[in-house]
Amino acid sequence: MSVFQTLCRQDDGVPFFMEIINRKQRMASLARKLRRENKTIGFVPTMGALHEGHLKLVEEARQMCDVVIVSIFVNPTQFNDKKDLEKYPRDLTSDAALLTEYQVDYIFTPDEEEIYPDGFSTYVYVENLTETLEGASRPGHFRGVATVVTILFNTIRPDFAFFGQKDAQQVAVIRRMTADLGFDTEIVVVPIVREETGLAMSSRNALLSADERQRASIIYKGLREAKLAARNGERNAAILAEIVRKTIETEPLAQVDYVAAVNNETLEPVEKIGESAVLIAVAVRFGKVRLIDNTVLNRRQ
Repeated sequence: MSVFQTLCRQDDGVPFFMEIINRKQRMASLARKLRRENKTIGFVPTMGALHEGHLKLVEEARQMCDVVIVSIFVNPTQFNDKKDLEKYPRDLTSDAALLTEYQVDYIFTPDEEEIYPDGFSTYVYVENLTETLEGASRPGHFRGVATVVTILFNTIRPDFAFFGQKDAQQVAVIRRMTADLGFDTEIVVVPIVREETGLAMSSRNALLSADERQRASIIYKGLREAKLAARNGERNAAILAEIVRKTIETEPLAQVDYVAAVNNETLEPVEKIGESAVLIAVAVRFGKVRLIDNTVLNRRQ
């Protein structure tokens, strides 16, 4: 069966239906119908394993849009390691239960064959933005991201698509791709949602031991120290990046992959904090788990 409907109830007791769709053709047909009805479509692409960070995106979409569609698709083309793909948590029942609480209208959860049918050979590659930072550590990752998001945008044609600031490079890539390919979709970037310790919410956090999870809060501490230094007048981007690195390296379990200060849109290296927003991005390993985080600085801050 390609479509499932779940009867849900809002807080006021009024029933509504959340539909789970796994056929691309059905999703596209439904999206066309919604557009004909002049409904504003909000779209949240995910790979499942939902946490508070994802739910904040859904919450924003619910506030802004008439209809909210969430995709749950573990995209094989953005994984460098097949073992990581195989290990990625999948629990549609749990994810769907969470989404009912936010009154999501549709969950699009296609099989791999629906997105990448036999003979699939067309990929989307965004130049310049995808070779540095995460792109350097995960070759081909952003080609997979850009390709699947293009397919999803073509299927759903959302008015608004919601992404988290934690994946700042992904945001830059999707914005560039959306502009270059002429999608009539506005990209909405939602601030990072953090745990009580400051650790950025991520599906990967569940792979940390309790001790590692606590110690990983040093990442946020490093970013916060840099932001404080910038507020106190430090404008040298290299010095600010070094503040982050030195703070993180005070934690023995932390292995810094990179700390970079780059233009928030072009991801090109910068020397000074000026009018344009500067992204300080970090990647740090705790044991076998690799975590990313960032903060954005500009002169006004």
